[in-house]
Amino acid sequence: MTHEHSLSGPLDDPASDAGHADHPPRVGFFTDTSLCIGCKACEVACKEWNGVPEDGLDLLGMSFDNTGRLDANSWRHVAFVEQERPLGRQDAGLSALPTGPSGAHGRDGLPAGGPRHAGGDAGKPGDTPVDLGLPSFGLPGAAAGAESRQDFRWLMSSDVCKHCTHAGCLDVCPTGALFRTEFGTVVVQPDICNGCGYCVSGCPYGVIDRRADDGRAWKCTLCYDRLRDGLEPACAKACPTDSIQFGPLDELRERAAERLEQLHGAGVAEARLYGHDPDDGVGGDGAFFLLLDEPEVYGLPPDPVVPTRDLPAMWKCAGMAASALLAASTAAFLGWGRRR
Repeated sequence: MTHEHSLSGPLDDPASDAGHADHPPRVGFFTDTSLCIGCKACEVACKEWNGVPEDGLDLLGMSFDNTGRLDANSWRHVAFVEQERPLGRQDAGLSALPTGPSGAHGRDGLPAGGPRHAGGDAGKPGDTPVDLGLPSFGLPGAAAGAESRQDFRWLMSSDVCKHCTHAGCLDVCPTGALFRTEFGTVVVQPDICNGCGYCVSGCPYGVIDRRADDGRAWKCTLCYDRLRDGLEPACAKACPTDSIQFGPLDELRERAAERLEQLHGAGVAEARLYGHDPDDGVGGDGAFFLLLDEPEVYGLPPDPVVPTRDLPAMWKCAGMAASALLAASTAAFLGWGRRR
């Protein structure tokens, strides 16, 4: 059985802990949900590049979310959360802030998230399609400013495997089908997986799933084949708003902290980071998020803990108990022998 000894080795260097002596910097995802527009380009790119089967169109009877959750055939899941609460500063506060990998602008050199006038100039925060001379397509609220659209707001977020620092799925896999790459990510080898399902229960996020047709486990690989060729993952490449940002994990954490400060400064007090803390129950995530509400709203556990975190201490206690029992049994046997 191949185990990753979660609590030995460097706290935030899982590649070294897994035996990669000379390896590149740990990489991962920073998903800024304040920039997500729910286009699902990441879902499509993931399926196309990795050959993930199409699993039907089901709007779930309540939203535009046709995937519902992460599973064996959905390695990326764009959540649509509709809330009956005021927009507050969501429109004006987020669109005016500089974002993107550069920390300053979006892909087209304009403030990311900000609309553009017909002439190409960046629009003002709160500008509507009608204000910009664009068609409204008859959408509710399209002809009204942000101040008049106070009935609800949508929160959107592209979820993915977290590639945990302390990965419970790795600890419980009996065949070595799961392994830690030199980039610090976690990958399933389907040709080795025997479909036991231990990894499914070992994941604190409910990410891993088995396909009904073959029983094997599948999940995001963070496009390991692309990483080895020096390319970014397909989902990050396809994201039009830089909501999904890829790079060295240390750099992403710095960028996320700056973005959080920007949002708080703009009055978006509910903004928070999730999965960035190396001292949490999984040792920090290789894919972490900036959220605009509580984690539970997005379907994320508030305090995830890797199920195998306490295994070393448990085995130590079991060993001590067994030794004590053996010593007591030996003493009893020797005492009985002397009495004979």
